[in-house]
Amino acid sequence: MPLVVIGTPIGNLGDLSTRMIETLRTADVIACEDTRRTRKLLSHANIPAGGRLRAVHAHNEDHEAERIVAEVREGKVVAYATDAGMPGVSDPGARVVLACRLAGLPVEVVPGPSAALAALALSGFPADRFVFEGFLPRKGKVRAERLESIANESRTVVIFEAPGRVAATLADLQDACRGDRLGCVAREITKLHEDVVHGPLSHLAALARASEPRGEHVIVIDGEPIDTTPASDEAVVAALREALDRGVSARDAAAEVATGLGVPKRRAYEMAITLRKR
Repeated sequence: MPLVVIGTPIGNLGDLSTRMIETLRTADVIACEDTRRTRKLLSHANIPAGGRLRAVHAHNEDHEAERIVAEVREGKVVAYATDAGMPGVSDPGARVVLACRLAGLPVEVVPGPSAALAALALSGFPADRFVFEGFLPRKGKVRAERLESIANESRTVVIFEAPGRVAATLADLQDACRGDRLGCVAREITKLHEDVVHGPLSHLAALARASEPRGEHVIVIDGEPIDTTPASDEAVVAALREALDRGVSARDAAAEVATGLGVPKRRAYEMAITLRKR
């Protein structure tokens, strides 16, 4: 029997699927991030808990993973659900799944709602390639480095943020991304008071400063536009001359400049040979 990872509603309990309900109804054990939250979910679906609920959260996941491995090995069906969304996505669950995988035990997934994907769809930004950053570090050099990475990212970026920190994060994103990048802030997704605001980061930061929004948020940022302007001959010559002055061969200088400036290697090599002859 497998471990079954279950994606649960992120707000609207009407998003419970038939397969989610059936899996929760028939599982031998229901491991969950918070038994109170999962008990409410079971009650909504008229599923008796029957003593099957067990808390498995960030603080005890390593220990409980061993117990779950033993139960799955015994032939029990263990369902795992976090408070909302997909386990393992900025939530506990990954260590439980990995423990079962390393033990050679089957793992199944019941796909469900995802705040990250829901906000991405609501933003209207390109979703063919995107980056999920989860929660940013709260302070220090690590946070600054992540913000710089986001500022230079050409793909759409999805970020989670906790209550009370939205205004500060939007202000930092505005500074890092120079304020004119488009963003989308989504809160209470799928709930009665769902709120989605779209616009430049400078506008979103100003709104959050005026009134710190409540609830957990998903911030989606449009990617940094890629400069497709071809490098000028002057720029290529300058880069080649700098490389040649360092004693690099014409061939290696051409390869270095072609990669750095995005120009054809043959063009760079021909120009490097010309410079060598002067």
